[in-house]
Amino acid sequence: QVQLVESGGGLVQAGGSLSVSCAASGPIVSAMGWFRQAPGKEREFVAGVGWSGGNTDHADSVKGRFTISRDSAKNTVYLQMNSLKPEDTAVYYCAARRRNEWSISSRQYDYTYWGQGTQVTVSS
Repeated sequence: QVQLVESGGGLVQAGGSLSVSCAASGPIVSAMGWFRQAPGKEREFVAGVGWSGGNTDHADSVKGRFTISRDSAKNTVYLQMNSLKPEDTAVYYCAARRRNEWSISSRQYDYTYWGQGTQVTVSS
């Protein structure tokens, strides 16, 4: 059973930067992604990265501001968030697809393993 643990969330002012990390309990031979859920809203795709780390995808709302990356040697995926806005406030979840599912998906139902989430709050 794969376990994912997020860290690095917190409070930041608008325009600031924050980085969140997701450590896996073992090698993840699949695509991984970040999702977020704000109060009263559905969970939404933020960014995804393929197994090799060379292929990424970002939601339009964060494109140019957020960057996903992964270090397979450390079983860790990162999300660097710059130029943060109050509307980025949410709980951020790390997710992984099943083994050998290498393609990035923006659909949460395509991901099998989930972390517990980390809160990111952006003040205006």
